[in-house]
Amino acid sequence: MSYQRPDLRLAPSLTPESAAFWTGGRNGDLLITRCRACGHYFHPPAPACWRCRSTDVGPEKVSGRATVAAFTVDRQPWIPGFEPPYIVAIVELAEEPDVRLMTNVVDVEGEHMRVGLEVEVFFEDWTSLSGGEDTRVWIPLFRPVAN
Repeated sequence: MSYQRPDLRLAPSLTPESAAFWTGGRNGDLLITRCRACGHYFHPPAPACWRCRSTDVGPEKVSGRATVAAFTVDRQPWIPGFEPPYIVAIVELAEEPDVRLMTNVVDVEGEHMRVGLEVEVFFEDWTSLSGGEDTRVWIPLFRPVAN
């Protein structure tokens, strides 16, 4: 199955904390907030670490590898231009499995999806309306790791 980009995707509004996450894909980088005090990654981005409360946090590049923790195959046409079926998944990052992202997994048929599937990131370039102006964002999506 070959992935076909949808006609429409709901794009995020950027915040000071989330901007790096949504724009890192410009360079092919998945940027996840990391605490410089305790060393743990966390998502969603925030101005302080939820573990140690340090405000010494910032985005860092991760490998882009993850494992599917949960998924559903959506067959309902909820969003015009975003045609089903599509897979909505929660993936655990290789660097820190308790850091999870909700995403779409593509290039795999629903009957071949499974918890534990190893996946890797790629990005879709979209324009988002953020703060009243058009902003480019790179949506992180995942596909099975090529063996």
